[in-house]
Amino acid sequence: MGNKNSCCSYSSPAPKRKDVYQEEPHMPREGEGSVGNIQHISEREPEDWDADPSLHPTASTIFLERSRIQENGLVRKKSQNHILDTGRPGLKKSSSCSTIYLDDSTVSQPNLKNTVKCVSLAIYYHIKHRTSNRQLEIFDEKLHPLTQAPVPDDYDQHNPEHRHIYKFVRTLFNASQLTAECAIITLVYLERLLTYAEVDISPANWKRIVLGAILLASKVWDDQAVWNVDYCQILRDITVEDMNELERQFLEMLQFNINVPSSVYAKYYFDLRTLAEDNDLAFPSEPLSRERAQRLEAMSRVCEDKVTAEAVRNGLKKWRSFETLNGQPSRRSVAILS
Repeated sequence: MGNKNSCCSYSSPAPKRKDVYQEEPHMPREGEGSVGNIQHISEREPEDWDADPSLHPTASTIFLERSRIQENGLVRKKSQNHILDTGRPGLKKSSSCSTIYLDDSTVSQPNLKNTVKCVSLAIYYHIKHRTSNRQLEIFDEKLHPLTQAPVPDDYDQHNPEHRHIYKFVRTLFNASQLTAECAIITLVYLERLLTYAEVDISPANWKRIVLGAILLASKVWDDQAVWNVDYCQILRDITVEDMNELERQFLEMLQFNINVPSSVYAKYYFDLRTLAEDNDLAFPSEPLSRERAQRLEAMSRVCEDKVTAEAVRNGLKKWRSFETLNGQPSRRSVAILS
């Protein structure tokens, strides 16, 4: 991590070889603490983990709840002037018998631009509807500035607009060539930090919190992660030592829990799509082309074959149509493409 020795790496002690007839180790019962340096599983899982959206697949995400907070007793309108302008509004495209409209974003391959835009909007609502101003020194931009430009005295008084957050996140993602999946993991780590560390994201610390979440998400998700020293080429006024310390403390605040279950990832993806629809940031749709239809058909057949093979292995009989039983080949429905 970076061109320095990693300050957050951890290597577990090598297990000692047990004798064949050695007595089974004592496991702590209910109410007992840990034995030696081994932490009991009951101490590692929080009691209220089912209320943590970054761990439990059914817990509501924090950003979606805050985006629906009523203002002055009135329901928030969809169209807001703080939202990044996405172009001239037009009529909604609907599918017909001859043309099918689909967007190019799926849970397995999200659209990068729209995902980053939605994550930036989620961060905006986190800042705007924060419940308090709890701070930590490692994230304070006054104490740890990202640039050599002087930080204004009122740096913690004005909430950033959506376009400013989007510009900051987009710059990091474009320069580091990160993926859309990494943006979703970034949001998961951000909400996990707010839950674990009892800190609020505010105008004074949002850049360093987002930077730390992106730094960690890129290393966990991407096979060829960006080194800390590479971020120093993007943010030229920050040092590698500062990046290492930011990463180390971020990991400690997460209690080194960087696991993101697939169900939690899918929940955040679909909640981001809901956020986009609520704020008129719907993903653009395009007509289904012949090439894409053929790819979708090929993927569908592969999945169908996998399910059938799994059913046969489990001893389930494969259902056959009447035509197949009579010796006639099975037919597949063919889509009409204009």
